[in-house]
Amino acid sequence: MAYELLSEENTQLRRAVASHAIIDQAIGVIVVLGQIPPEEGWRVLRDVSQRTNIKLRTVADHVLKFAQGRAMPNAELEQLTQAIDRYKIGGFVGHPGR
Repeated sequence: MAYELLSEENTQLRRAVASHAIIDQAIGVIVVLGQIPPEEGWRVLRDVSQRTNIKLRTVADHVLKFAQGRAMPNAELEQLTQAIDRYKIGGFVGHPGR
């Protein structure tokens, strides 16, 4: 019984660490793309998650894939652009048409 509980806790901690790493990397991408401070990068990621009703970790994963040249769902990309615009004058340098 104790082994099973420890094993489950270990699994949960591993997932949490992996999720945290993805979120931190996505914040880094947002900081670079938006040329904004890291604390604003966190707010951008949180805003996109809240406004699209998509889990933060999922949005972070999409941001990382976008940074690697893959498409990002239009609703998330629009919210990402708007969120960066809210936190930085001049807008999102990586958005098409800017």
